[in-house]
Amino acid sequence: MEQLLAGKVALVTGSSRGLGRQIINQFQACGARGLGVDQSPDEGTSGENWIHHQADVSDENGMSQAMDIIDKHFGQLDIVVANAGLVPPWSKVDELEMAQWDHVFAVNVRGVVITIKHAVPQMKKNGGSIILMGSINSGRGHAGQTLYSATKHAVLGIVRSSALDLGCHGIRVNAIGPGPIATDALITRITARSEQGGLPVQTALTEFGSQTALGRIATEEEVANTAVFLASDLSTGISGQIVVVDAGLA
Repeated sequence: MEQLLAGKVALVTGSSRGLGRQIINQFQACGARGLGVDQSPDEGTSGENWIHHQADVSDENGMSQAMDIIDKHFGQLDIVVANAGLVPPWSKVDELEMAQWDHVFAVNVRGVVITIKHAVPQMKKNGGSIILMGSINSGRGHAGQTLYSATKHAVLGIVRSSALDLGCHGIRVNAIGPGPIATDALITRITARSEQGGLPVQTALTEFGSQTALGRIATEEEVANTAVFLASDLSTGISGQIVVVDAGLA
């Protein structure tokens, strides 16, 4: 694993915590250098091999600046992980607030497209791998999740079309589709539902796990390892696909 990404430079959005943080950790362990982008400050990615840029992915100026930093500091870009995203509170379709709809789409969809748009000029030099963070909701719906599911369906459409646009430049585009992962964000949502009369956190996580083939939920590390695979030369024949990481969720 140590040499899988040796010599590669990566951009990871949503890098300050959760899956983004874990992906950077795995990339670094595999020899990659790069830039983490997040709205929040992050001292964890400071240093010679990994640096941090504070920006909103839905802002073109901020992402253009990120690419300038990559060009100046590293001189190349081989891997992009568009991980930044929002998970709104569950809400039935007739109760949706359109201001929230616009905000979540701005990050989950517009932000993904902006990231790709500004990364491609750098990546055309040598080709590479673009990895978008989809979801099991990229291919299914759940009650109360119309907004989130709509954004993740859109991500899959972006994968399929942009893979066709960019393949001629040697750029592959794929997505990861995590199932329930015990990130801080998921724990926060389960805790909120528990306080409103839902299942206790551990009971809810156990319930998620009981619905999978492996009898447990997938982990942040397993999602990050999938990102390593899609970023590496082990997956050079794969583009326009979504790789589901859900421990075999029924």
